[in-house]
Amino acid sequence: MFKLDLTNPIYSNEDLAREHLESVMWPNGPVCPRCGISGDRITKLQGKSTRPGVHKCKDCRKPFTVTVGTVMERSKIPLTKWLLATQLKAASKKGISAKQLERMLDITYESAWFLTHRLNEACAPTNPGPIGGENKVVEADETYIGGKARNKAYGPPPKKMAVFTLVERDGEARSFHVANVTSKALRPLVVKTASRKSHLMTDESAVYPKIGREFAGHTAVNHSANEYVRKGGFAYTNTAESFFALLKRGVYGTFHSISEAHLHRYLAEFDFRYRYRKVSDTERTEALIRAMRGKRLLFQQPREAGHA
Repeated sequence: MFKLDLTNPIYSNEDLAREHLESVMWPNGPVCPRCGISGDRITKLQGKSTRPGVHKCKDCRKPFTVTVGTVMERSKIPLTKWLLATQLKAASKKGISAKQLERMLDITYESAWFLTHRLNEACAPTNPGPIGGENKVVEADETYIGGKARNKAYGPPPKKMAVFTLVERDGEARSFHVANVTSKALRPLVVKTASRKSHLMTDESAVYPKIGREFAGHTAVNHSANEYVRKGGFAYTNTAESFFALLKRGVYGTFHSISEAHLHRYLAEFDFRYRYRKVSDTERTEALIRAMRGKRLLFQQPREAGHA
């Protein structure tokens, strides 16, 4: 299994960092991020006044680099730091905070926050298909983040935020921040995310029986009666509970507090690491690099007073 080598020159040399990104994102050669053309329709520009890594598409006649059309586009943060931040995020089981990135990368907190949210945006799956399927089990469960007033000197307790997660056994996890844990609110997420050929596994909550009737099968365990496993070890929601345990360790131990506006991106981060939990840190990092393509995160700037 490959391990992180901080002495690797890709973390200190911009040209080598760019070449590494190109080798991961373009294993078969440069691809135009605008029209998707590759091969002999792409020309590498090598003039003295041209910065390294610039290519030009003969079809759309636009120049581009490996960062165009990714979360790194137009970023002034060096590629060496992008690579190291990606490696640290992919390898940190409970996540890594922006403050930690600030210290480790020797950048400002604003830059670390910029990196964090763009990498989290990259973690979200692109055009995801349904999880589960015939003869497969999908566990559904909900939990709450925040709302603890312990050690809070004054003011109201933080707002509780509901998180709903579907986990395919031996497969992926898909998590959502929901306003209300009701059958009406959860049903669209369940039927869109999980194949109806799956066996749905839940606890005894009253929100699931109606949804469960739309699936190939539905089994519920009664946690309020201290029932956690039955039917010969088939009926349980321990997979989802284990995912929540890791999520909460990250929230309370690493991030300490998460804004409701950005909760969905943190959930995407934990879903991503869970999806690639069976591969090495290096392979998971390369998967995150490839996931950067086709994603931009542009926060709307507040308008100045007096301007329309």
